[in-house]
Amino acid sequence: MTTALAPSSALSAADRCDRCGAQAYVRVTLTSGGELLFCAHHGREHSEKLRDIAITIHDETGRLEATPTVTVDDER
Repeated sequence: MTTALAPSSALSAADRCDRCGAQAYVRVTLTSGGELLFCAHHGREHSEKLRDIAITIHDETGRLEATPTVTVDDER
């Protein structure tokens, strides 16, 4: 028997940090089957402990440094 994990869907603005309610950029799938969502700050703060209990860590914090594809002329 083989087991495959479905790829994680992208996090959206509706996904909120379980710790503070900010937009989530990190999704942690736990060995227990549960899931935790964290903002970039709390994802970094708890990263060491999360690695010990996670099956997967889906990290989208790189999106915070990306340049928007559409900008208003005044923002350039």
